[in-house]
Amino acid sequence: MANIKSSAKRALLIKKASARNRAAKSLMKTNIKKFSFAVSEGDRDLANAAYKVAVRTVDRAATKNLIHKNNAARKKRSMTLALNKMGE
Repeated sequence: MANIKSSAKRALLIKKASARNRAAKSLMKTNIKKFSFAVSEGDRDLANAAYKVAVRTVDRAATKNLIHKNNAARKKRSMTLALNKMGE
């Protein structure tokens, strides 16, 4: 444990932030998987709904610096391509 009061407080805050970040990243990954499942099932309506939720969570993760903005753009691009491919 830290000897200095301010470093002890920082350790506590880092622990809380890490838990919050881990939960947000996990939610993002779950939403992406739900979208992928909907695409693999071939359900267009479910895929559209899952796409909107997944893109929103990816954007939020990029805004909060959980992932890099280019990583977010790459994820959104691949999801968009998969959704558009369903229409063909």
